[in-house]
Amino acid sequence: MNTQPTTDTDTDTDEKRGLSFKLDMQAYTLIIALVLIAVIFGFFTGGEFLSSRNLSNLFSQMSVVAVLAIGMTLIIVAGHIDLSVGSLVGLTGGVTAILHVWYDWNTFAVVVAAIVVGAILGAWQGWWVAYRAVPAFIVTLGGMLIFRGILIGLSKGQTIAPMSNSFKDISNSYFPFGLGYLLALVSIGMLYFWTVRNRSKRKDMGLLLPTQLIDYGKIGVYSFFILLATYMLNRYHGIPTPILIVVLLAAIFIFISNKTAFGRYVYAIGGNPEAAALSGINIKRNTLWVFISMGALAGVAGVILTSRLNAATVNAGNMYELDAIAACVIGGTSLMGGKGKVVGALIGALIMASIDNGMSMMNIETFWQYIVKGLILIVAVWIDIASKK
Repeated sequence: MNTQPTTDTDTDTDEKRGLSFKLDMQAYTLIIALVLIAVIFGFFTGGEFLSSRNLSNLFSQMSVVAVLAIGMTLIIVAGHIDLSVGSLVGLTGGVTAILHVWYDWNTFAVVVAAIVVGAILGAWQGWWVAYRAVPAFIVTLGGMLIFRGILIGLSKGQTIAPMSNSFKDISNSYFPFGLGYLLALVSIGMLYFWTVRNRSKRKDMGLLLPTQLIDYGKIGVYSFFILLATYMLNRYHGIPTPILIVVLLAAIFIFISNKTAFGRYVYAIGGNPEAAALSGINIKRNTLWVFISMGALAGVAGVILTSRLNAATVNAGNMYELDAIAACVIGGTSLMGGKGKVVGALIGALIMASIDNGMSMMNIETFWQYIVKGLILIVAVWIDIASKK
């Protein structure tokens, strides 16, 4: 009888395949959870939760937290935290409204100003963390108080409104139906192109390839949800502009985190700072840029929020930092650093927004919403810790 012994290479390959399957299951668990939430709230609201109008409002409402979650993913992956983003959203939104209403700046100028102000304040915080070794928790906790105080001082405690029609269109306009479907097809085509390209590159480099069923099965699942979402949104007024902004920013930061040296450095720094330093990575400079990008994204979020509310208030952005952190953790980002994905954070933001929206539609009292979101956050962190053990 001719028996072939099992080699170490075979064992390693089996382990890698098992790991790949485990990671895929972790990613799809979020999608399954989101589908279950939609089914449950759809049932208890008589289908109103899944109506095109409510889905459009839901996507618009989640856009601010989604933008913050994109930047927060890199912050947490790098091994830090940012508690100031809610106050920074309020401050950049306030600066936008002051320049637009009081000083008659045009829409383009105030949007650029908000992003620049956010980036500068992010750089200020990053300098303290990276070059003065002050823990990010303390720096951003101080920033949360400082930025809120600056907003109150600049606005004199007033609500600043109204905004011009061109500025309101940032968050209250919709993409035309035909262009929405075209954008969906282009997105699916890009997914297929990148999958084929990545498989070809991995094959040329002799790396382990996932089965075609896994790779192209992912494209099938993603394509189904993209087309379904486009169809449902087009039944109302079309795709909300804020969601297009979120998708564009997500695509940019997914590319940065996966395809650039900076992205790889961030994951290395969060995974093992000592090893990253010994390998020649400039930890201070990269940490600074992580905080700059977070500040710039907070500026974008401030513009979206101010446009949606058609006003800037001293309470704008309150507690948004906790929603952004919760979205990242629910999406699989580890608070220990070195692990996390932008797509997961976006799904986490959608889960949080869906819970808020669904419970509000069921007329459940507000305190229950806080309790449920808090419990979900604790369970998500526990799952992360348990999986590491």
